[in-house]
Amino acid sequence: MKFIAKYDVFRLNLQSMIDIDNIGRAILRVLATDGRISNLDLAARVGLSPSACLRRVQELERSGVIRGYRAVIASKATGGGFLAYVTIGLATHTKAAQAAFEAAVASAPEVRECHNVTGGIEYLLRVEVRDLAAYKYFHTEVLGVIPGLASITSFIVMDSPKDERA
Repeated sequence: MKFIAKYDVFRLNLQSMIDIDNIGRAILRVLATDGRISNLDLAARVGLSPSACLRRVQELERSGVIRGYRAVIASKATGGGFLAYVTIGLATHTKAAQAAFEAAVASAPEVRECHNVTGGIEYLLRVEVRDLAAYKYFHTEVLGVIPGLASITSFIVMDSPKDERA
């Protein structure tokens, strides 16, 4: 009986996933590079009529495959320009320690991304600030005062020859 219950859950999970065919993947590739493309141009690029293309995009949005559209902002234009990836190790490996750390970095505007990862550390952060002095302040006055940290390791980005983040 347990096998049947587990199988049913697995089958339901498979049924809830959307099947993305080659045209769906083509739509996603185009939108990932140009989210502002008109439906008419998108339809021409993927070989569909405009109405069929619009239905496909709406279904991808409705099913959650397309989660949103955003502008890519030049960080230097908004006072950024210094980028660091920071690994964080926690002193204790509990749900409460993770929740406390996540709450602390959620309020730090310098932290642009926070990922809970596997391996020798718990978190990988992408941090954007104005310059090295601003990073030193962030490292000391923001990260350095969060209780429960065992390690902070910084990786300063010198160049990004490929960056496809939206």
